[in-house]
Amino acid sequence: MDEEIYDLIIVGGGAAGMAAGIYAQRYKLKNLIITKEFGGTSTEAHLVENYPGYKSVSGTELMQKFDEHYKYLGGDVVFDEVSEIRKQDNIFYIKTLSKEYKSKTLILAAGTVRRKLNVPGEAEFLGKGVSYCATCDAFFFKGKKVGVVGGSDAAASAAVLLAQYASEVYIIYRRDKLRAEPYWIEKIEKASNIKIIYNTIVREISGSQKMEYVVFQNGDKFELDGLFVEIGSFSSTEFANALGMEIADNGDIIVNAAQETNVQGLYAAGDITTGSNGLNQIITAAAEGSIAAESAYKFLR
Repeated sequence: MDEEIYDLIIVGGGAAGMAAGIYAQRYKLKNLIITKEFGGTSTEAHLVENYPGYKSVSGTELMQKFDEHYKYLGGDVVFDEVSEIRKQDNIFYIKTLSKEYKSKTLILAAGTVRRKLNVPGEAEFLGKGVSYCATCDAFFFKGKKVGVVGGSDAAASAAVLLAQYASEVYIIYRRDKLRAEPYWIEKIEKASNIKIIYNTIVREISGSQKMEYVVFQNGDKFELDGLFVEIGSFSSTEFANALGMEIADNGDIIVNAAQETNVQGLYAAGDITTGSNGLNQIITAAAEGSIAAESAYKFLR
């Protein structure tokens, strides 16, 4: 086992994790970011138009800037999946699929996990018509007929993006009115190839080699080449119980203004926390990550 002990390890490579890493480098903390994938859910944003300093930028490009900044300061990123975290004798042990790391402090910035429909055919046709990322897969549906499940900003923005590629886009929503911001509603209304199917629930996804149609709750079949699931996400807090962290009713990690959890030396930042008044944005995630890094620095000092 590697006996090297870090001052700070950050789990998660999205906006919160990268910002925490940048501040950790500036505070001269011996730190490491461990992340399963680059950029977190921010990379799924087709366009970010509310981040100060950028009139319009893709989520992937913005996260690349975060990554470049962190590495410019000498930061190190390990792409691996964390399988276990435990605390013993005031040291955090972070076990990944390939190695175990030690750290005096820890920031959890693991982001969120996409909610699934949990209907027959969803898992079977994943990558064969079913997708959770319009930004990633819209290109593959040029001239196709696709559906988007959901009625929030995520669903609306996905539909607007898909409309640039697909011939027909259908928003399938279980309620009688979209919950998206007026900005996205206006975009949808101006798009000639976006239609909305209200008061409808997808009960099954079916096909042969690839997805061919969905089945609604009333038994009707509706032909689609693709289905994008945009029904929200939940906090990735699988290590909470093992570490004894306090969790809110909605599943978020409870933090104070310093991003501290109830476990000494353990901080949380980004979409997985109760911070920022529930405003889960790139800018708030970055702010929480920065505060968490400062708190870790003060604790170590």
